[in-house]
Amino acid sequence: MKRSKLYILAAASFFNVLCLAACAQEHAVNEKKLAIANSITSTTVLLNNQDAVVPLKSLDKKNIASVSLGFAYSTAFDSLANKYTKVTSFSADEYKDSLNLNNLEDDLKYFNTILITIDDQHVNQAKYINFINSISKSKQVVISFFGNGPGLKSFDLLQSPLIWTAQNNADAANLLPQYIFGGIAATNKLTTAYSARYTMGSGFTTAVTRLKYTVPEDAGLNSNNLKEIDAIAAEAISQRATPGLVVLVAKDGKVIFNKAYGTHTYDTQLPDKVTDIFDLASVTKVTATTPAVMRLFEEGKLKLDTNIGAYIPRARTTPMNNIQVREVMLHQAGFIPYIPFHDYVKTGDYSRDSSAAYPTKVADNYYIKKGFFKDFMWPKMLNSPIKTRGKYVYSDISMYVMKDIVEHISEEPLNQYTYENFYKPLGMQTAGFLPRNRFKPEQIIPTEDDKYFRKTLLVGYVHDQGAALAGGISGHAGLFASANDLAIIYQMLLNRGTYGGETYFKNATVDMFTSKQSNVSRRGLGFDRWDPDTTKHYPSDLASPQTYGHTGYTGTCVWVDPSRGLVYVFLSNRVNPTVTDKLSNLKIRGRIEDVVNKAIDDSRK
Repeated sequence: MKRSKLYILAAASFFNVLCLAACAQEHAVNEKKLAIANSITSTTVLLNNQDAVVPLKSLDKKNIASVSLGFAYSTAFDSLANKYTKVTSFSADEYKDSLNLNNLEDDLKYFNTILITIDDQHVNQAKYINFINSISKSKQVVISFFGNGPGLKSFDLLQSPLIWTAQNNADAANLLPQYIFGGIAATNKLTTAYSARYTMGSGFTTAVTRLKYTVPEDAGLNSNNLKEIDAIAAEAISQRATPGLVVLVAKDGKVIFNKAYGTHTYDTQLPDKVTDIFDLASVTKVTATTPAVMRLFEEGKLKLDTNIGAYIPRARTTPMNNIQVREVMLHQAGFIPYIPFHDYVKTGDYSRDSSAAYPTKVADNYYIKKGFFKDFMWPKMLNSPIKTRGKYVYSDISMYVMKDIVEHISEEPLNQYTYENFYKPLGMQTAGFLPRNRFKPEQIIPTEDDKYFRKTLLVGYVHDQGAALAGGISGHAGLFASANDLAIIYQMLLNRGTYGGETYFKNATVDMFTSKQSNVSRRGLGFDRWDPDTTKHYPSDLASPQTYGHTGYTGTCVWVDPSRGLVYVFLSNRVNPTVTDKLSNLKIRGRIEDVVNKAIDDSRK
C-alpha cells in the first residue's frame, strides 16, 4: 500500500516537474514571440491613409476579399483577418495561365473592399501592379506589402492605403491584418526616403478600435499562470462534465487566450475548434434581447417605467397588463419561472414532415403545427398567474415578453433586428438564431441526445424546449455563436458602447444596464452580476463587485470585469448526451475564471 502511494506521489511530482518545465518554456516562447512582434510593429508604416480608410469602419457595408499576389503567407494573413469579419480568399496563383489578371478582377465583381498581399519578389511584376492600379479605380483597396523598402516605388501612382513591413514571414502576416481592422495602432514614419512619393517622415497614425490577437505577455501576464486552465478543462472532460469546451480570455482589449478542448460528443473523434458554434442558452438574454432593449431605450422608443400593456395589445386584458418593463428586466414581475410547453404537445400537434399545416421546424424530422406558439403558448404565458411581484424570481417568461415588446417597437423580428444592428456591423460572423440555415452541422456543437421530446441528437436546433416550439427564435434562448463573436460584443460593452470606430451605445446606457439596479437582488437590467453574498462565490471566488454577464443552461457563460479589463468566455455542451450537474458541482466555469483573475492580480503586484 505504502509503495503504491509513494509511486503515485513520485508520478505526481514528476508530472509537476514536467509541467513546470513546459510552462516555463511556454512563457519563454511567448516572450520571444512578443519580442518578434514588437520588432515588426516598431518599423511597420501606414502610408496613403489621407482618407482615413484604415482602420476599416462600417463592416456591415463591406464585402471583403483578400487577394494574394504571390504572397507565401496568405493563409496566416487571411486566418487572422477572418477574426474581424468575413473575408473571402483569392490567389493570383490560380490565374497564372493568363498573361493578365482580368479573370481575377472579374471574379471580384461582388466585392467592394479588396485586401491585397504582395512581397518584394513579386512587386516588380507588371501584371500585378497593373492589376492593383486597375482594381483600385473601382474598389476600395488596401495593400499589405511585405519586403524591402525600395519596392515601395512600385506604388508611386497608388492613392490607396498601403501598409509596409520589411519582414516577409508568418509573424508579419499575422500582424498586418490587425492594422487594417484596428487591432493595432499605426504609429511609425518612414526613416528613409524610398521614392519621390514615399519620402522620409511619411506615415499616418491610427488608434486601436478593435480586439488585438496576441499572447498573454502582451497584456502583462505570464503564460505560466494560465496553464492551470488546461488541467481544469481536462478534469471537466475526464469527469464527463462536458465532452468539450472553448475558453477565451481578452484583457485590455487583447485576446490573450483562446483554446478548444475535447470533442463534439463523447463518442466522436471530431475535435472542438475555437471557431465552433455553440448553443448559448440564456446567454441569449444579454447578447440579443437586452442589447435590443438598450438600443430602443436609448432612442426613447421604450420606457422602463411604462407598463407591458402599452406595448403588447394582447396583454391588456391579462394579469400582465400593469407590470412595468423595469420589473420584467429585473425578474421582479412576479412571473412563474417556467412553463414546460413540451409536456403539452400531443399527437396531432406535430408531424415528421413539413407542410402548410406543420410549417415550424423544431428539430430534424419534427414540425409543430401552425399557430402553436401564437394560439397556445403565448396566451398561456400572458395569462399565467402573477405570484411573486416585487420579489426576485428568475423567469424565462420575462424574456419572451421583452422579445415581443422589442418586435412591436422595432417592427422587426428579434433575429433580424439584432443581426442588422449589432452582429453584422460588429463583424460577428456566427452569431444568430437558426444556425442550420447558414452553417454546416459539423461547425455546430451538438447538445442533448433528446430521448424524451424530439427523439434526436440536437445539432443546431435550440436545446430549450419552449424556444424550439417557438420556432427557434426567442428572447431567452435560441442564439448560437462562437467564442470570438462573444468576445467582440462584450468588448464593445466593456468599452462602454464603442467598437470599431462606431458608437453602439452611450456610456451611460451601458453603465446603467450593467450595474446593480435592484434593491432585492444582485441583478442589473437584463444582466446578471456578482453576488454580494460572498458565501455563494458567484460567479467565482475572486470575481470583483463590478463583474457582469450571464450563464447559460447548456454550460456557457460570459463575464465582464471592468476592474480587470477582462472579458471571459466559456462555452461547453454539458447537456450532452444528457443533462448533468457536474459542470456546476465541480465549479469548472468559476475555477477557470479565477485562474485568469489570479494571473491578472499577480501581474499587478
